Amino acid sequence: QVQLQESGPGLVKPSQTLSLTCTVSGGSITAYYYYWSWIRQPPGKGLEWMGAIGWRGSTYYSPSLKSRTSITRDTSKNQFTLQLSSVTPEDTAVYYCARGRYYNDYDIKGQGTQVTVSS
Repeated sequence: QVQLQESGPGLVKPSQTLSLTCTVSGGSITAYYYYWSWIRQPPGKGLEWMGAIGWRGSTYYSPSLKSRTSITRDTSKNQFTLQLSSVTPEDTAVYYCARGRYYNDYDIKGQGTQVTVSS
């Protein structure tokens, strides 16, 4: 059974770069036809897809976040990471990593991790 676990700092200062890691167990991030996404949910709002990395390493980003987002992977550790630059308090959210059959969809996700942007 595939499981995903997010990790990273819970507090980031404005203008800094938010960095989160997703560790995948029970399956490989290079498995054919799977995409590995980052999703977030700001307080009081719905889920927002941020971007994904595919089994071949191709990346896909939400147009609204593309200029600030980078998703990379470390296949030796079976991990993928999110970097979001120039954060503001509006980036405060619960961040989830997820797996799906399409780059902007998911069927399972991690527990989520709270990230607060504040000075």
